[in-house]
Amino acid sequence: MGKDNQGYDLFKDPDLRRALRYFLEEDLGRGDITGEAIFSPKLQGMAVFIARENMIQAGAEYLAPLVFQMVNPAIECQALPDGRRVTAGEIFLRLKGPTRDLLAAERLALNLCQRLAGIATLTAEFVAAVSGWPAQIMDTRKTTPGLRVLEKYAVRLGGGVNHRFNLSNGILIKDNHIAAAGSITTAVQKVRAYHKQVMDIEVECETLAQVEEALAARVGVIMLDNMSPELMRRAVTLVKSRATLEASGGVNLKNVREIAACGVDRISIGALTHSAPAKDISMEMINRFDISL
Repeated sequence: MGKDNQGYDLFKDPDLRRALRYFLEEDLGRGDITGEAIFSPKLQGMAVFIARENMIQAGAEYLAPLVFQMVNPAIECQALPDGRRVTAGEIFLRLKGPTRDLLAAERLALNLCQRLAGIATLTAEFVAAVSGWPAQIMDTRKTTPGLRVLEKYAVRLGGGVNHRFNLSNGILIKDNHIAAAGSITTAVQKVRAYHKQVMDIEVECETLAQVEEALAARVGVIMLDNMSPELMRRAVTLVKSRATLEASGGVNLKNVREIAACGVDRISIGALTHSAPAKDISMEMINRFDISL
């Protein structure tokens, strides 16, 4: 699960490590003046991460240990696998190392795990809501700056599928491209003229007339943007599997199943990453490990 759709291990990515170092510097400043005053560097401690509500665990297997060991490589970590459902009160990460270093890394590790668990859990709820229909649940680029690689990882943990990671990963002609170019046809022609070996082109459509124009331009993916279920059903009938259909805009847990039932191939949801509530997780210092994972 630590690898992306192309098999790349994101937790070995030097860019991620640089970002984590920056996050640690932001939180530590010139050092934890409270912990350093109370605890000697040699004092060893033990701690656990506890779920305070039901959730899909995300970040404890790879990310949290990376944060703690960037503070002190001597910290020992034992975690349950990411992507696992945990229940309120369940312990899913055990830590052992210098007390002052455990406390110094606590906040960043918790912030990230809480954020990612929220995304994974919300994604899993959307995936469950469309159970029985073939539509895939996909994310978007509406992510927290600096956290995209991690937030898209959390989407995968929840059973979702990643849309393009950045603007260089795929061609998506959106409404503003169309408005500035003058038409879908013109925009597609310009893309094909510029990219001699172009990948599938995706076009955002708001009307059936635009869907027809996109079909005539032989695009691979048509995004049905903010269409009503009735209009989406008509678009599905019109397209007849000649292009992949993606529903987008205004999707929530109340209407996602109805959207899936329209016959679209995938549903992209910005809320997976921009509106997922963080999950309640705490770190507790303990006297001994009397639990096993």
